[in-house]
Amino acid sequence: MNPGAADDPDAETTGTGPAFSALLEDSAEDLYESAPCGYLSTLMDGTIAKINATLLGWLGLSREEVVGRKRFSDLLTVGGRLYHETHFAPLLRMQGHLGGVALEMRTAAGPRLPVLVTSTLKRGSDGEPLLIRTTVFDATDRRAYEQELLRARRAAEEAREQAEADRAQLREALAVLQRSLLPDTLPDLPGVETAGYYHTASPMELGGDFYDLFALDDTRTAFFLGDVCGKGPQAAALTSLTRYTLRAAMIQDADPVDDLRTLNKALMARYTGDDPRYCTAVAGVFERVGDTLEIRLASGGHPPALILRADGTAEFLSTLGGMLVGVLPTAQFVEVSTVLGPGDTLLLYTDGLTEARVGPDRELYGYDALRSFAAARAPAGGRALVDALTGLLSDFGDGLDDDTALLAIGVPATA
Repeated sequence: MNPGAADDPDAETTGTGPAFSALLEDSAEDLYESAPCGYLSTLMDGTIAKINATLLGWLGLSREEVVGRKRFSDLLTVGGRLYHETHFAPLLRMQGHLGGVALEMRTAAGPRLPVLVTSTLKRGSDGEPLLIRTTVFDATDRRAYEQELLRARRAAEEAREQAEADRAQLREALAVLQRSLLPDTLPDLPGVETAGYYHTASPMELGGDFYDLFALDDTRTAFFLGDVCGKGPQAAALTSLTRYTLRAAMIQDADPVDDLRTLNKALMARYTGDDPRYCTAVAGVFERVGDTLEIRLASGGHPPALILRADGTAEFLSTLGGMLVGVLPTAQFVEVSTVLGPGDTLLLYTDGLTEARVGPDRELYGYDALRSFAAARAPAGGRALVDALTGLLSDFGDGLDDDTALLAIGVPATA
């Protein structure tokens, strides 16, 4: 007895009073029958010998319907009964204990009751099994949680598949749009070898590089290549405007400097205010004269063209001083001329090639490396050179983070 408890007015609420003590005086039978989980004991053949009121209540059955009349497997669903006979019961006999096995029980009202079952063999003094004691936990909340997780997983998987389908559709649409900004094929010109290539750094972004080559008449051919600022739809719109403006200008007047001036005016008129847009470009015209090509080209802020000579040398064609197209109303453009003989090739390219990152220190690839690479392949024709550069671009891997356009023009070597 707790001295002074009778004099303590707070004893009833602090767990020391007689009323609280009376709550703890449950009999073992009360604890068994009213436990928060189900209990049952079965003979070795599964016949139910004892079952508590909790489990009977869950199943909606009376004790008279169950004890001595049903086996534990009779309380299970068809699938649960099959698993019990083929796995649960044999493993229990072998191991003597199985815990936390998920099964489903049939209720008198019809719905299935998901449960977690733990069973233990009780053995006699001689070690022989006498009966099976089983504890059953209601797993309804857990099953609902698992089903919710499963639904969420399925929804996430469906969303992932839909996102992948959307990305594939977007890649296809971008590829189609990108191709629309480039010539389908280059014309087949007598005595001239041409080749073009476009390398896309990311299939999920529209690039701004462009090139074209088309005949003006029986002896003259126009060509251009360039790179607009930015990426995405706005860059594609600028590329489209630039490409078709240059093409129309060169058909009307085959003067490379005047053609770049026309493009400069078009960009200045279209892009004003807070959204300036510009590009670099090189435009030119070549004419067949005997077995040579006489070339005039003008550059607006574009990397210098590279010439591979038949004697195995490579040199840049300087256009230093050419300004960006679309920045200033009075932009200056530089024109140069050259002659390609048999075995010579002219290469135009965008800065994605020279600005690629290479090596462990991710250094710029640069112009010197490009000239050395080309010189090692001189006197390669246009197609062979572009094929070699295509392999080089692939070797750059993630060091190439910008699109790259290539256009090669050459005179086939004589036998």
